[in-house]
Amino acid sequence: MVDLERISSIHKPVLFDECVELVTRNVEKSAHDDGREFPVIVDCTLGLAGHTSGFLKEIPNVRVIGIDRDEEALALATARVREQGFEDRFIPAHAAFDEFSQVISDAGFTHVDAVFMDLGLSSLQIDETERGFSYSHDAPLDMRMDTTQSLTAAEILRTYEYGDLVRIFKEFGEERFSGPIAREIIRKREAGEFILTSYQLTDVVDSIVPKAKRPAGNPAKRVFQAMRIEVNGELTKLAQTLPQALKSLPRGGRLVVESYHSLEDKCVKKFFSRGLVAHVPPGLPVIPDDAQPYLKDLTRGAMMADEEEIKRNSRSASVRLRAVQVTREVPQSAFRDEEHQRVKRSDNSHKNFKNKNNNAKRNNSYSKGNHGRRSRT
Repeated sequence: MVDLERISSIHKPVLFDECVELVTRNVEKSAHDDGREFPVIVDCTLGLAGHTSGFLKEIPNVRVIGIDRDEEALALATARVREQGFEDRFIPAHAAFDEFSQVISDAGFTHVDAVFMDLGLSSLQIDETERGFSYSHDAPLDMRMDTTQSLTAAEILRTYEYGDLVRIFKEFGEERFSGPIAREIIRKREAGEFILTSYQLTDVVDSIVPKAKRPAGNPAKRVFQAMRIEVNGELTKLAQTLPQALKSLPRGGRLVVESYHSLEDKCVKKFFSRGLVAHVPPGLPVIPDDAQPYLKDLTRGAMMADEEEIKRNSRSASVRLRAVQVTREVPQSAFRDEEHQRVKRSDNSHKNFKNKNNNAKRNNSYSKGNHGRRSRT
């Protein structure tokens, strides 16, 4: 049996009530209007099924497709849903969420009524210190959300070139001292001192970033964020998934996203904003139907956690919750993955790390809201 009490203590969904309300409202009408007997919700970030359990409880006939690339989380979530008695309405999928279209097709659907994304790390990944996500505990530098993939954070530090390291620290971590940090990593590597654990990486950052210019919190926070994003391709996958999710929604369908750092939120905000305004020249007296906004803003910008929520769950402090509803047929231009062209990995480092790894082995230098919540735009 699954220890539901233990899972509940590990997993505290952020803005739970608000998310359940935003995702489930009117999904039955959306399904009916689309000619289906029951509504379908896709939870792109299943985790330990905290939000999914809420969706299944709220709508008695809903089907939920739960996507997660973390096999351990997927197994625990599936067992949790089974013990809650919802197994016949739940479809688990071991995949990254940028495989969205294939996942819903494999499940037998072309349209769904709501898509939910809770970005960033799950509580399980944060609390399992051996995964290497945290700078607060010493552990091997892994950082893989999907433990079946090959690339780890340690492999990046062992094989990526100076320019690649600078770019990911700067773009994905917004780190001011990207160059000096990357230079120190390369220096240690060439001396045979490979950085393999979280404390070793923390020590490097601590030795470089001047105390007078450190942000609040641990100075390694930005570098760890950058490493995690690179290992898992988070921004690229997000930018590829949003158009797929929107394409699956009929009129009345909803897309609800929780993000936890500015880079994620910027990507979501930019994608949503294209559908929230009319695309016509200024001063046009009448806006044609095909130029009207195709999205409705359900959260009036970004909903944030209030003080009570933050006190109850400290991980909610940085959340930005945005939700939109499809109001008309979405133009094809909305499905172009414009953001993906901007959010590129360093010289395709992620895909080609095996080649760099092989080269490294041959090189001596390497061989060693609303509802009482605050909102903002």
